[in-house]
Amino acid sequence: MKINLLFLLFLTLVARAQEAELWITKSDQSILFQKQFNKSVFGPITNTLPSIYVDDTKRFQTMDGFGYTLTGGSAQLLARMNNADRAQLLQELFATDQNNIGVSYLRISIGASDLSDHVFTYNDMPAGKTDPTLSQFTLAEEKKELIPVLKQILKINPQIKILGSPWTPPTWMKTNGASKGGSLKPEFYDVYARYLVKYIQEMQKEGIRIDAITVQNEPLHPGNNPSLLMPQDEQTAFIKKSLGPAFTAAKVATKIIVYDHNADRPDYPISILNDPEARKYVDGSAFHLYGGNVEALQDVHEAHPDKNVYFTEQWIGAPANFGGDLLWHVKNLIIGASKNWSKTVLEWNLAADPSQKPFTDGGCTACLGAVTIGETVSRNPAYYIIAHASKFVYPGSVRIASNGTMSLPNVAFKTPTGQTVLIVMNESDKPIEFNIRYKGKQNSSALSAKTVATFVW
Repeated sequence: MKINLLFLLFLTLVARAQEAELWITKSDQSILFQKQFNKSVFGPITNTLPSIYVDDTKRFQTMDGFGYTLTGGSAQLLARMNNADRAQLLQELFATDQNNIGVSYLRISIGASDLSDHVFTYNDMPAGKTDPTLSQFTLAEEKKELIPVLKQILKINPQIKILGSPWTPPTWMKTNGASKGGSLKPEFYDVYARYLVKYIQEMQKEGIRIDAITVQNEPLHPGNNPSLLMPQDEQTAFIKKSLGPAFTAAKVATKIIVYDHNADRPDYPISILNDPEARKYVDGSAFHLYGGNVEALQDVHEAHPDKNVYFTEQWIGAPANFGGDLLWHVKNLIIGASKNWSKTVLEWNLAADPSQKPFTDGGCTACLGAVTIGETVSRNPAYYIIAHASKFVYPGSVRIASNGTMSLPNVAFKTPTGQTVLIVMNESDKPIEFNIRYKGKQNSSALSAKTVATFVW
């Protein structure tokens, strides 16, 4: 009888012991996003090591997802792979089972970006001609490669969210008549609004739902090709006079997101959201981090807490500095952007060839893809940066409270299935022993120097 009672007590203790699954990537590339099979267990508090306290009673924003920009060039490279290799790679990227990384959010360009092999819009006209009725509107360029690739991705992950961003309107709508720079002519505000509505409707006919659009990629950077200068007063006027009413009239449910540029100008989205007529059409603001500090996202959230915040782009330059890129991006984007209220974290861009092509004349010549597609496929820093979140933090997950301690930046989430996910990095030059404290129990762990880890329990 005594033996049976002891055995039952043992079974009870085992049932109560909560194991944490652990995946790590080391900056020296000796371990690349590998599951560790020495699971650690939450148990009684037994030491006074530095502790990360995870508190799921304090909840913040709901996450839409983690992913990449599927540029026109990325789609072209994928489309030109042989069928079996493309299917295998897309499965690895977008499937949500245990062998894949579960990318859940994609940004695409509305027309060409600078990582397309040529510049185009959906309504290009000969010099001196205009088409205010949009009778020549066509998605023909996208039907060659982007749309077929998106359809294949949607078969793998039908729930993936897609954000569209324009780099330029048709040149006949612009003050300089060119793809690079210039501004949108006020007399074409309504036409351009209908152009964006038509894009959403035509993509829907292809079975592709556009969840959100940003009004303009990098509106304060007219030096790219293609590009457009759109200061905040112009973006405000375009939204409240033309784009918002056009979406309402067409009963378009796609979200409108403003800004889509660097964190050094939080005044830009705040000024739009301060306008009562414009703000009623706006879901939130999007950011890049080529300037400023990621904490500016929280400033925008605090100014307008009823509006959402998104992180939509950050590049890695070729050749990669794997360790430096891994640690900077995880700290500032996966952890930093999420802790400052962002619902998404998107790296730029999904794929390039070994020479970082394709790109437009005047486009980015050194943008390293998350994967390099050549004779073989190689995985680059952005692949692992996103994987540490996308595989575990499903759409609908909620950020929960966790404290920073020592050299251990971190962020925590509660998933829709009730799992807890903690992403933590040791940015120091030495191994660190620490505790994870959760619901009165602790998990004692150690991370080697310059290592990223995801704990799941």
